[in-house]
Amino acid sequence: MTGNDHQPLLETVDVSLRFGFIEALKNVNLTINRREVLAVVGDNGAGKSTLVKTLAGFYQPNDGQLLWKSEPVSISNIREANELGIASVFQDPEFCENLDVASNLFLGKEKRSTFRRRDDEGMYREAKAVLRTLSSVIRIGQPIASLSKGQRQTVSIARTLLSDPELILLDEPTASLSVMQTAEVLSYIKRLRSENHSVLMICHDLPDVFAVADRIIVMRQGRIKGVHYTKETSYEQIIAEIAGVNASGQPFEDERQTQIVVNNMIAQHHLIDRSMKRNLYETQ
Repeated sequence: MTGNDHQPLLETVDVSLRFGFIEALKNVNLTINRREVLAVVGDNGAGKSTLVKTLAGFYQPNDGQLLWKSEPVSISNIREANELGIASVFQDPEFCENLDVASNLFLGKEKRSTFRRRDDEGMYREAKAVLRTLSSVIRIGQPIASLSKGQRQTVSIARTLLSDPELILLDEPTASLSVMQTAEVLSYIKRLRSENHSVLMICHDLPDVFAVADRIIVMRQGRIKGVHYTKETSYEQIIAEIAGVNASGQPFEDERQTQIVVNNMIAQHHLIDRSMKRNLYETQ
């Protein structure tokens, strides 16, 4: 392990962002370490997507600073983020439905041979290697239109790996997926960490968060309200911070209703864990 392994990958220092008179982000201080999965949770309008889009180069902060490997950087667009080593996967990824998986992976970034011809063989070979990295059973020649939502999300993640990014930003990667599809995507997120990538994921589903995240960041009204190691926190504490009350408070109508919600989340968490183990077994 080198000294750089202990160096944060990305930091935000007092980052603020305004849209007119609306403060979308307020003095956000965030650290993303190497080889970790960091989950960002919060209610609607908490600033989660705005934060990710700022890191991805969609938005530029009005105040504060971004540090990449401890060096100040300005990320003006997605291309600059990609050049640094930051890749993004947003909700509802778009594909060309009439093309196969390999063609969609390289869409707009087609490889060329020595004579400037499209290098289909090279693209298929590299696409196969990337999907193998995720232990995916998706075939590179398979029509993209035939894939499930979970498989399409996998292709989106695989597309980011073509540039070998150090940080991958995922916006609601398990939204609208079935339990088995969710388990598949979460297994791939864990695989990314094992392959020395860092992942920052927005997720509204706490069982998914507790299944894969090393740390959990709670946002509320554009501010970071809490940062927790997953093993050292609980559903109750995270729910309370999202709702804006103390951990000893009652974010719902009564303690009984709160406990019912928590028990349901824990049951879903266990179901996802079992599904992830089954998915891992089937892809080996």
